[in-house]
Amino acid sequence: MAHLIVFGPLFAAAIAGLFGNYIGHRASQIITTTMVVLSALLSVWMWVDVAYGGNTQTHELATWMTVGSFDITWNIRLDALSAVMLVVVTSVSSLVHIYSWGYMSHDPHRARFFAYLSLFTFAMLSLVTADNFLQLFFGWEGVGLASYLLIGFWYKKRSANDAAIKAFVTNRVGDFGFALGIMAVFYFFGTLSFDDVFASLSDHSMTTFTFLGIEWAAIELIAILLFIGAMGKSAQFFLHVWLPDAMEGPTPVSALIHAATMVTAGVFLVCRCFPIFEMADGTSAFITFIGLTTAFFAATIGLAQNDIKRVIAYSTCSQLGYMFFAAGLGLYGAAMFHLFTHAFFKALLFLGSGSVIHGLSDEQDMRKMGGIYKMLPITWLMMIIGTLALTGVGLPLHLISIGDNPLPDFGFAGFFSKDAIIEGAYAMGVAGKPFGTLAFWVGVVAALLTSFYSWRLILMTFHGEYRGDKHVLEHAHESPAVMLVPLFILALGAVGAGAAFKPDFIGDRSDHFWGEALVAEAHGDAGHGDAGYGEGHDAHATDDHAVDTHGADTAHAADAAHAEDTHAEDGQGEHHDDGHGDGHHLPTWVVMSPFTVTWIGFFAALWAYGYNAGMGARMAARGGPINSFLSNKWYFDELYDVIFVKSARALGDFFWKVVDVKIIDGLGPNGFAGTTLAAARRIAQAQSGFLYHYAFVMLIGVLGLTVWIVAGAGGH
Repeated sequence: MAHLIVFGPLFAAAIAGLFGNYIGHRASQIITTTMVVLSALLSVWMWVDVAYGGNTQTHELATWMTVGSFDITWNIRLDALSAVMLVVVTSVSSLVHIYSWGYMSHDPHRARFFAYLSLFTFAMLSLVTADNFLQLFFGWEGVGLASYLLIGFWYKKRSANDAAIKAFVTNRVGDFGFALGIMAVFYFFGTLSFDDVFASLSDHSMTTFTFLGIEWAAIELIAILLFIGAMGKSAQFFLHVWLPDAMEGPTPVSALIHAATMVTAGVFLVCRCFPIFEMADGTSAFITFIGLTTAFFAATIGLAQNDIKRVIAYSTCSQLGYMFFAAGLGLYGAAMFHLFTHAFFKALLFLGSGSVIHGLSDEQDMRKMGGIYKMLPITWLMMIIGTLALTGVGLPLHLISIGDNPLPDFGFAGFFSKDAIIEGAYAMGVAGKPFGTLAFWVGVVAALLTSFYSWRLILMTFHGEYRGDKHVLEHAHESPAVMLVPLFILALGAVGAGAAFKPDFIGDRSDHFWGEALVAEAHGDAGHGDAGYGEGHDAHATDDHAVDTHGADTAHAADAAHAEDTHAEDGQGEHHDDGHGDGHHLPTWVVMSPFTVTWIGFFAALWAYGYNAGMGARMAARGGPINSFLSNKWYFDELYDVIFVKSARALGDFFWKVVDVKIIDGLGPNGFAGTTLAAARRIAQAQSGFLYHYAFVMLIGVLGLTVWIVAGAGGH
């Protein structure tokens, strides 16, 4: 079963890619879609068996390479963490395959497109089931290759080619750090097996190494290099510039790459290697800082974008920031929970935007939309559901108790997962985790901005007056059923995945659910924080710090937060559950903060783009430094163009025009050799062939010799 899950999409990709011209587009679509859907169904079965049945397993396929003592075996690792990723990857991929039947129906290269989709799926599956760092790197580079092919699928468009190259090069920057990290792992541990490395971490807790003239703790060096790879793949601050340009690919590609698969690989890497990051306090703080910075800056850029897909792309970037600062704070279960729920509602939004583009004759500019909800009512409803989930709309009813029993929370998927991260950040900040409190406030602000730009998208796209070409409006139509069915399925996840799976990911069942795959989360009972970690993670409990982070620190955070709330002037410092398990004592204002700012963002967007239609357009027309700064994406492209592109071109011109032409050619072919050639040509001109010329030269020579002799004799 495991073999079919992983290699089924590869087999389908090979058939469609190599023989698509012979078997036809439809046969290629059928083969690739069938294999990916089968992989998805088997992944669900495997998830139940592994995560709920506790049947963790490793399938050894073959010896990959053996060089001396260096032995790498290709294994399929199936634990709760990989099982979750299998479900996420295959479910989204299968829905994207089905959706693409309608979206790509008129493309003349459908067989190639579906082959690329399946190849990408295989690469991602090989990544998440890897049992060692080298196998993970194989899948890591595989998704990089497949993303390059998919982003540049319409290769006759210059912009698509440029975007593909930009994504490929930017990821190579991160992958260089990742490769160095893997080399460092082998250098210090002599193995690349996850289990062997994690089991011997405590033996290297005091090992140091000099790198770039700096004395590093070995664990810190490994952690920071691995995270650099995660920054590139998951489009974090500084290495994010490829993500919005990747929208040049077909919309199903955007859903597949940017919703649930490639961009989440970095989060998966940090969670898979959590024992390393648990011992690397400096790197964990750096991850937290990069994550919160990304969450904020991407949300601000989303406020001023007008391309419907780019708004959602920057939203993805911002949500990935949430996942990373959660992981940096040690909230790995919350990070994976948000990754899981995010896959549903972000894929729903991307595919929903594709339905809008399909219905409006490939129009993507929201300034040329408006008032189309009547023509695309189902798409409008699906986009509303996705927006409700993204913005985290819900009711924290656990603040209200009937007797001693708090009411259960009610809300969409993002309400449970994003609020868990924000509340967890506050608790970890109280516990003294670096940047914890800052992460909480940034998370709240980013939630406000997310709500505003998300509802801005809905209002500009579906409501108000139509602002585009009238001929486009005349042909506006709802998408076919083959595109709408995947939206319905994703909408179910966007609505119910949060409430249904909260107990497993971060609640009272998380110890049993994660087993040894991930640390027991702080969102369970504060009193059993270290018990859950110790029982399920003996192999990974490399030092006291790792245990304290998720036990004593968590309990301290809860108690400190409770003490703060108890002394609050508003008198609302009552003991209450935060909705993520028993034992947390968070101030009421902390729990209510995401809820409050979500509604503030909604009403602000409604006022600016609903009741005062055209206000946003007038503000954009007036320009101003803030609008220019945000619409130009913090000028990162311009900055990188100056630092890297123009400087590289100037350096190339220097070596070409100065070093090569003036120095090398000037001293070589145009220097000594040129002078010699010119002299030879002048001397050759003396060979005229006339006798009197030679006699004259001889006479001059004799005269010169005579003068020299006479002058010499006179000197004596």
